[in-house]
Amino acid sequence: MKIFTSAQIHELDKYTIEHEPISSLNLMERAAKALKRAIEEEWSNRTPVVVFAGPGNNGGDALAVARMLSEDGYDVSVYLFNVQNKLSADCLANKKRLLDAKRVKFTEITTNLDPPKLNAETLVVDGLFGSGLNKPLAGGFAAMVKYINQSPAKVVSIDIPSGLMTEDNSYNIHANIIRASLTLTLQQKKLSMLMADNQQYLGRLRVLDIRLSQEFIQNTECQCRILEENDIRPLLKSRSDFAHKGSMGNALLIAGSYGMSGASVLATKACLRTGAGKVTAHTPKRNYEIMQISVPEAVLQMDAEETIFSEPVDTEMFDALGVGPGLGQNETTAIALIAQLRRATCPLVIDADALNILSSHRAWMQQLPKNIIMTPHPKEFDRLAGNASSSCTERLMKASELAERLQAYIILKGHYSALCHPDGKIDFCSTGNSGMATAGSGDVLTGIITGLLARGYKQEDACRLGMHLHGLAGDLAAKDLGKESLIASDIIQYLPKAFLRLEE
Repeated sequence: MKIFTSAQIHELDKYTIEHEPISSLNLMERAAKALKRAIEEEWSNRTPVVVFAGPGNNGGDALAVARMLSEDGYDVSVYLFNVQNKLSADCLANKKRLLDAKRVKFTEITTNLDPPKLNAETLVVDGLFGSGLNKPLAGGFAAMVKYINQSPAKVVSIDIPSGLMTEDNSYNIHANIIRASLTLTLQQKKLSMLMADNQQYLGRLRVLDIRLSQEFIQNTECQCRILEENDIRPLLKSRSDFAHKGSMGNALLIAGSYGMSGASVLATKACLRTGAGKVTAHTPKRNYEIMQISVPEAVLQMDAEETIFSEPVDTEMFDALGVGPGLGQNETTAIALIAQLRRATCPLVIDADALNILSSHRAWMQQLPKNIIMTPHPKEFDRLAGNASSSCTERLMKASELAERLQAYIILKGHYSALCHPDGKIDFCSTGNSGMATAGSGDVLTGIITGLLARGYKQEDACRLGMHLHGLAGDLAAKDLGKESLIASDIIQYLPKAFLRLEE
């Protein structure tokens, strides 16, 4: 699913109107029918409905929905805000249709509003502002939003909660954004809907297909998209009947300090479960017995030191290297790490303490090889960037800029993990759940991507497939075990089922 900017959304509407062809008013009618059906699936006509409509096309949608609900027996009250005496053409047309229907209580606000009482039984339809909004709400509209938010009423927002902007809300006024119970967005999700700090405004989110031009959608380039199963399936490599361990890739993982051997265990097991023919784990001497017992399938390569990673490893014989889980941040380890990254001759994944070491030695980032894969969670990325971001969108844009500058692949982990490409493109992962918010999940992802690189996947495909498999395994585990009890090793346990799902 492509994620269009507000300008592209406007162009998509325009292209559909010109090339279907369909009038803008009839397209609005089509959208309103989809919205009406979705509302009626949730609330019966015994629910009193209060519609707040703005002066633009989002308000036109709301007026059309009000008319249709009233025709289906709902008790509907409408408040149309027209304080500047300037309605969009389609909003004005829907106002006339609504008045002609003579089924609703209609109030047009030109100066001050005596707001209606909103109780727990009321359903508010929010049609004040849509995806074209480009500045924070203020004045009367801000007051109206606050009034709705402090009420006990359920709120359905049309396309996007009023006050929330389509892309960047870093400098928005959060008190002036509708907090919806349900958001019915049209055709496609918007970028702001993928950001963790905006979830409080969306409630449940549903995407309604209103049959906008597929030709435009397919042929229009965009920076961001959400990867879906149909995007991922073609990436899978088949396994030859004549395969042997030597042809299935040789992976190296440098992970685990004394007391953090679990990170090495998780990454190594995940790497093996992803199909690598041979996996070598380089770890301090004191982790020997734990690793030998926990992952008997792995080859162990012991560091010279008892408790830390202290010296770089020759990577000539390996097809991929993953480094960082449980590594610790000892200064000897830091020096060994940069030497390792400089001399590596195979594709690289760095995570966890390897990222934290780079954060403490930020000048070293200029020495990273091109096409390196970095997998920070938000706090790790803030440390890499050198300062905290004021919003999730700002962090995402910083990650995208860093990926371009370093010519790296950066996976910013989260509910919608975001893969930032060296060319500025961003792919969001559609799998995963909150049960995966548990220690070790990131170590598993490092192992998965390292295994895919060893299998011969290009960095771009290893990232896309790795994110999806990681989240899908977590989803399958949560389905059987529940989210509360999910632990990182469950993700590894369900990797085979995730592969089977993609192979179906």
